[in-house]
Amino acid sequence: MVALKRCREGLKVIVFLLAIVFLSACGSRKLAVKSNTSASKMADAMSHLKSKPLYRFITDWSGVKYRLGGLDKSGIDCSGFAYLLQKDIYGNSLPRRSRDQAETVNEKSLGQLKEGDLIFFSFGGASVDHVGVYLNGNYFVHASTTRGVVVDDLNMPVYQKAMVKAGSFKN
Repeated sequence: MVALKRCREGLKVIVFLLAIVFLSACGSRKLAVKSNTSASKMADAMSHLKSKPLYRFITDWSGVKYRLGGLDKSGIDCSGFAYLLQKDIYGNSLPRRSRDQAETVNEKSLGQLKEGDLIFFSFGGASVDHVGVYLNGNYFVHASTTRGVVVDDLNMPVYQKAMVKAGSFKN
C-alpha cells in the first residue's frame, strides 16, 4: 500500500514537471508577424493616422456588421458609416446616400488623397454604389457588405476595378 501511494505521488510530480516544461516552452515562443502581411500593413496604416479621434472612431466601429440603411452599432451601411465619420470627426454634413455623397467632393487622383478623403466605387453598374474613407498608404475604411466595418487595401484588384471617384469634401 505504501509503495502504491509513493508511485502515485511520483506520477503526480512527473505530470506536474511535464506541465511546467510544456507551458514554459509555449511561453518562450515568439510570435512574429511578417512585416509584409496585409494585417501588419493595415495595423501600420492605422498607427500612422494623424487624427487620434479618427483612430478611436474606426476602432470603436470596427467589426460592426453591415445592414442596408443602418446607422448605428446594430448595423450600418457604407454611406451611413461615411456620413457619421465625416460628421463626428470633421464636422462635415454629407448627404445620406453614397451616390449623393459623390457629388460633394472636389475630385483628386489616388496619389493626392489625404486622410479623411472619400473614395467612391461602382460594383453594380455605372453609378456610385459604395463609399469608403481614405486613411493613408492606400488603405481605407468602409462598411463591407460581407465583413462589416473594416480597413482594406485599395491595391486589391476588386477595388482597383470598381473605383470611380475620390476626393475631399467641398467646404
